[in-house]
Amino acid sequence: QVQLVESGGGLVQAGGSLRLSCAASRNTFLINTMGWYRQAPGKQRELVAAISNGGIRNYADSVKGRFTISRDNAKNTVYLQMNSLKPEDTAAYYCNAADSGGRIQFWGQGTQVTVSS
Repeated sequence: QVQLVESGGGLVQAGGSLRLSCAASRNTFLINTMGWYRQAPGKQRELVAAISNGGIRNYADSVKGRFTISRDNAKNTVYLQMNSLKPEDTAAYYCNAADSGGRIQFWGQGTQVTVSS
């Protein structure tokens, strides 16, 4: 089992920035891809951004140009730098770690991001 611990959520005004962090521990050899998903009330959980062990990044269209995902493999930590935040970015953000086939997935407990207008 992989443990994921998130930090960095909070309340910010529109146009502001936040940085989320997620540190993985235990059995980290299982991890290939790490990423962030979000879920707003009444909506399905959606991919925000993901990054593979080799540094290949994938972003949701809604965050391209505003969010940047990065990863420190030595620290087993993934970051999400969120700039130019919008009220529609308000959601619970969840860290995700997956093996190379995506068959084994682990989730963090979630951190709330609230963007006020």
